Amino acid sequence: MAGGMRKYSVVEAGNLGFGQVGSLFLDASGAASPPTGLKFIAITFLEDSVFDASGGLVAEDENQFANTEAAAHNESDGSETEAQGSGGLQIDASNTFPQGATIFGRWSEIDLTSGMVIAYIG
Repeated sequence: MAGGMRKYSVVEAGNLGFGQVGSLFLDASGAASPPTGLKFIAITFLEDSVFDASGGLVAEDENQFANTEAAAHNESDGSETEAQGSGGLQIDASNTFPQGATIFGRWSEIDLTSGMVIAYIG
């Protein structure tokens, strides 16, 4: 992505982090991935929605962003460090995200069990 940002002005490059690259609509009919070198940076829920338990929300860094593959910010060895944090839980099929909510992060795949979302690319 860094090489691709050179074609943008300073202001345009700053806007990349705000979904200015585009968005897509997704319902429970299939999975979605962003274009090569980009990530989904925000997800707005148009209906109450549930991610697939595995592969439903795949983070760029599963230790940094909430996802369905691991518990982000949950130090597994019991030692709490400022860099890692603690207490984060893994998203599973029992977690419903309510209509109207927006979450932010960096994800490489979204797959819904139910609901509808707009996913913003950056």
